Amino acid sequence: MKAVVQDRYGSPDVLQFADVPKPEPATDQVLVRVQAASLNARDWHVLRGDPYVARPSRDLGWFRPNDRIRGSDFAGVVESVGSAVTRFRPGDEVYGDSPAAFAEYVVAREGRVEQKPANLTFEEAAAVPLAGQTALIGVSGISERLLINGASGGVGTFAVQLAKAFGARVTAVCSTRNVELLESLGADQVIDYKTTDFVRSVEQHDVLLDLVGNRSLRDLRKAGQRVILSGGGVFTGGSVFGPMGLMIRGKLSRTEVLTVRPGAELLAQLRELIEAGKVKPVVDRTYPLAATADAMRYLEGEHARAKVVLTV
Repeated sequence: MKAVVQDRYGSPDVLQFADVPKPEPATDQVLVRVQAASLNARDWHVLRGDPYVARPSRDLGWFRPNDRIRGSDFAGVVESVGSAVTRFRPGDEVYGDSPAAFAEYVVAREGRVEQKPANLTFEEAAAVPLAGQTALIGVSGISERLLINGASGGVGTFAVQLAKAFGARVTAVCSTRNVELLESLGADQVIDYKTTDFVRSVEQHDVLLDLVGNRSLRDLRKAGQRVILSGGGVFTGGSVFGPMGLMIRGKLSRTEVLTVRPGAELLAQLRELIEAGKVKPVVDRTYPLAATADAMRYLEGEHARAKVVLTV
């Protein structure tokens, strides 16, 4: 089968579209014929081997990624199932996450896969897993005034819609070109950070969800009584430590770092909300699987909004 592989760290140029063996499902796994897959910031970090101090880890090795095939989020059709799998059978349309998803076939544990929302295309469904689950955990239980910094990204576009579904009043922060998008997703107020400093222009919100890491913790606390941090290099001048760097320095009191444990239960909740018409994935661009390097360049350098998806 064809897959996108990476044998060393570097720019998108190190990605290769190559022939690799077709995987076989273990007893608790399903084999899925991938129809679409989506990119996440995590894919960029693995591409670059960033942060260096995280080598080795589950995703990163000292000199090359531990998983040769890139990607995690996918949507497709079940090809076969392991002997212990009870929830799926060949022909089922599913979505989920598993290592090595940028390929024609992927194997995934049964507990990381769910039936695809019936009202989504495969491309739309592939945009959901990691970003949707992160947003769901980030805004669950919030029905107060919520400010989202970085609202036009993959997680942010889900967070706006989910928060509105849960009854929150949402203020979204984004760049000029994304104002109309966030208004269309239901944000009660949209702040263009290129013209307005949200820290100085809004009253303190009950909760602030930060998805960018471009403001100091002091600033964030001015804008939110409770601060939830998610994503890359937060307050440390880069992505080396992110939120963990602040925890090490003891500066995260009254502040939460978002932890997400993906699974079928969260995917099922998202499916119900999507099928009820309360949430819809936003896809910025699609690329063929063979052009994954181009998709990664766009994600890395062009401030992609919402999700970038690969078609297989």
